[in-house]
Amino acid sequence: MRIGLVSGDGLPVSGLLTIFRNVVDLGREMGLVDLPVVADLGYTWRPDKPAFFPHGAPAGGTPDWMTVESARRDDGADLTSAGAELTEVRDLVARQETLTREQHDALKSQIERLAKPYREGFASWLRRHQIDWVFALNMTLSDAVPVTLGLHQAAEEFFTPDRAGGVLYWDHDLFRSCAIFDEETGRRLYPEKPNRYTPVPQRNAHTRWAVISGSLAEETSSYPTELLPDIVPNILPKVPDGPLEERHHAFARHMELDLSRPVLLNPVRVFNVKGVEIALDLLAGMKSAAARDGSKVPWLLVFGSLEEEPPYAKQILAHARALGIQDDIRFLDGVPVTSHPEGATGWKLDEIDLLRLARETAGGVVFTPNVPDVETVGLAPGLAAVAGLPVAVTDYDVFRHIYGDDFTGVLVDRTPEGMRRAAEEFLAAVGTGRRGSRLPGPTGTLETNFRTVQRCFPDEPWRALLQRLAKSA
Repeated sequence: MRIGLVSGDGLPVSGLLTIFRNVVDLGREMGLVDLPVVADLGYTWRPDKPAFFPHGAPAGGTPDWMTVESARRDDGADLTSAGAELTEVRDLVARQETLTREQHDALKSQIERLAKPYREGFASWLRRHQIDWVFALNMTLSDAVPVTLGLHQAAEEFFTPDRAGGVLYWDHDLFRSCAIFDEETGRRLYPEKPNRYTPVPQRNAHTRWAVISGSLAEETSSYPTELLPDIVPNILPKVPDGPLEERHHAFARHMELDLSRPVLLNPVRVFNVKGVEIALDLLAGMKSAAARDGSKVPWLLVFGSLEEEPPYAKQILAHARALGIQDDIRFLDGVPVTSHPEGATGWKLDEIDLLRLARETAGGVVFTPNVPDVETVGLAPGLAAVAGLPVAVTDYDVFRHIYGDDFTGVLVDRTPEGMRRAAEEFLAAVGTGRRGSRLPGPTGTLETNFRTVQRCFPDEPWRALLQRLAKSA
């Protein structure tokens, strides 16, 4: 079957795209997915990602199995002027209960007008590429209601009773669970539940729905639809054994990393709810503890781009300088879906290669969201487990619900005493194992973590879903 991807992220690299890569890898292994996958990564409707709106990142780094092509092919001036309206619509949809009748009428007209070019663009995109199934990634959220409406309309037009296939709405976040607030106004960016303006997947011949957890499926039970979503947990990558290869060493040279020091991975975007500042506090505590006991000071590699949310990035850089750890941190400017050369001598490493780097240096993973109710899974502990790495984590709401009581990690408490204790515990957990060992920590606990995530993130639900999609196409 021919797959198209429509991503609501508006970013050239993200954790969700790496999960999609894992799904594509599984589909290729099963002989069900034709390549290349054509992808619209949402650049033209996410003005809140100014570094990539409206035309995306500079060319380069796209994996050979993916073709990136915007469904809407307008000039930059038109898209830029539409950006302010898209943001206005997002904000009005989030507070629609406060609008007057006249404002409701105006908002409805505005959404319909903005949806038209996206409906036409998606319809043309579907025809050009003869797509069997569109994977609509996080498109139910109200980042761009006119775009989601346009996708629904184009799919209804293209996938007629005589044409098989359709759209799989694949949601990692939904309204209640994604409690992100505007820092200036204090208002939610998304409503707490769907409203009259937010298109929700409906039960029909060309629509399927998948969510990543039981809690998200439970949330959909109150949504205005008869369609029941499939629960398909995310697929974690397979991290191969073996020593580091030349690309890893080229990356280390380019980033000026001494690989005798443990490498810590912070697999998050530089976004205000991801808690990068807590990861910095933890690293500073580890650096102080290392000075006392003579241990190596770890490196901290933050996956995200400083361009995504510049005000927050500015705070993070200032905080690093204040803690005196600016030389111990590397911001990776986004982790690509697939490793690739960069420039004459450097490399951009993907998630799998970075996990190998951390494992070979007896490092670890840090995941410290600063609010408890945004993450619906939080894959970083799972990534640590599949690579045989210890993890430090703040106690976000669904952590124990997803990973269970047997999962072992260093719990990060933000109080001064709690941070000191977490830093000492995590420093003791990293840097002590054999290079490349699956157990670079206390004997048995990381093996338990590995078995836990194999149970929590099985392949079988995706295998069954891919088979159903291919059969219906």
